[in-house]
Amino acid sequence: MAPDLRKYIWDAKEAASRALRFTAGKSLDDYLNDELLRSAVERQFLILGEALGRLRQLDANLASRVADLNQAVALRNQLAHGYADIDDAIVWGVVAGPLQQLLAELEAL
Repeated sequence: MAPDLRKYIWDAKEAASRALRFTAGKSLDDYLNDELLRSAVERQFLILGEALGRLRQLDANLASRVADLNQAVALRNQLAHGYADIDDAIVWGVVAGPLQQLLAELEAL
């Protein structure tokens, strides 16, 4: 595997892991009432989506093994470009839902 691919996979894994670690034991209300937590989680989603977008550009076949890759990139784009319309409950739903599975898929790569 090319070094750039490894770096993007590592970056994506670390970002997903951090977001999960930051939110462990937290509720949606905790998330909504903590601007520092929201900012930290959003930053990790920016990194995750950017790394996965780069992975997709470099090796579409490998990237296809990540089921929610397109959604992660789309969330990154929404956070970066549509920040005024962010629905915090949707971001929280990703943390509470598919993020753990995404991390497992990245670890398998």
